[in-house]
Amino acid sequence: MAAVIERGGSFLVARRQAGVHLEGYWEFPGGKRHAGEADADAMRRELSEELAVEVEVGPEVLSTSHEYDDRVVELHFYRCTMAGTPTPMLGQVLQWVPRAELDGLTFPPADAQLIALLSGVAPDERA
Repeated sequence: MAAVIERGGSFLVARRQAGVHLEGYWEFPGGKRHAGEADADAMRRELSEELAVEVEVGPEVLSTSHEYDDRVVELHFYRCTMAGTPTPMLGQVLQWVPRAELDGLTFPPADAQLIALLSGVAPDERA
């Protein structure tokens, strides 16, 4: 689950911490859904734990999967609105990135289709 939160033409992204898969890459905030947990409930729980904010979960923007060397991930990106100011509860770096600059950050390969969709750049045109 990952939240696509936009304010004033910029998106909230977080940098993956040291010691985790794809450390140092940028990502949209979110996390794993527990067994039996609804998508919206998982999103609200994850953003409360990670950013100390409440969110309203909107429509799904994109669902995709990606195979890495050591795992396969299934991602669901939801448009969300956030109440309050995010606080990085896990020590992660947060940044608001303008739409035009999204394709200049290093995101995990699994996010390529979303970045292309949001920035208007075809996946094969990304550097």
